Amino acid sequence: MQLQQLQYFVAVAEARHFTRAAELVHVAQPSLSQQIKALERDLGADLFRRARGNITLTDAGEALLPLARRILADADTARHEVQEVAQLRSGRVRLGATPSLCTGLLPDVLRAFHDRYPGVRLLVEEGGSHDLVRELARGALDLALVVLPLPTPSPALTTVELLREDLVVVSSPDAPRPGRGRGRGTVRIADLDGERLVMFRHGYDLRELTVAACRAEGFEPEFAVEGGEMDAVLGFVRAGLGVAVVPRMVAARAGHGLRVTPLARPGLHRAIALAHRSDVAPPRAARELQRMLLER
Repeated sequence: MQLQQLQYFVAVAEARHFTRAAELVHVAQPSLSQQIKALERDLGADLFRRARGNITLTDAGEALLPLARRILADADTARHEVQEVAQLRSGRVRLGATPSLCTGLLPDVLRAFHDRYPGVRLLVEEGGSHDLVRELARGALDLALVVLPLPTPSPALTTVELLREDLVVVSSPDAPRPGRGRGRGTVRIADLDGERLVMFRHGYDLRELTVAACRAEGFEPEFAVEGGEMDAVLGFVRAGLGVAVVPRMVAARAGHGLRVTPLARPGLHRAIALAHRSDVAPPRAARELQRMLLER
């Protein structure tokens, strides 16, 4: 079994067409077909059902596909690890993070990392914890900042808690204070009953946390608008469409145009962890970024 054969196999599996797959991997179609047949002989099983205009995976092909993707991702990581030169003058880090962490935590850390290692490319992917865990597992990311507890705990991942962060309520300074203006310096979750919330899209960790907290207080939250990412949510709040529950770090960075009200004790909090695959050590540059994040 050769890496090139696995690359050709994945290309055909994704394109579901031998000619298009050959174009994707820049090889002649007969050569690609010969390599696929050689792989099938080596494995002792057909990987594709071949019918005119209809290429589908056999059961053996379905079993091989996720493993082949992981092997190719690991080979790519190994290639970059070996190519890194002394003292991190080159290389790359593939980092995943939730959008709120990209806004609140990462800018200062990534700036310090870039100042120290300007030759290292930083590739940042935003997503919810569920998506980031999946990308880590298939080898598409080196590190990810996720919200605990993980949506699907995985023994294949190692997580280290990085920080615990308070959540706060943000509103427009031109709108009445949240909690029906009772004059307190804080607001309770129960006070959000009847408030119109600006809510994040489905799959956003903060959406699930806020909705669960409201339901625990016995009410269903009312949405003024929903479906946005962090920047959009803050913009809608500034415009007076409603209030939102966001991390304190994000609120502190958001600048003018927002009123920030702490949540009354016990409040709401979230735990942020740094995650990586347990079976593969992160590349050298990623390990250095990991160290800087843990020491921040």
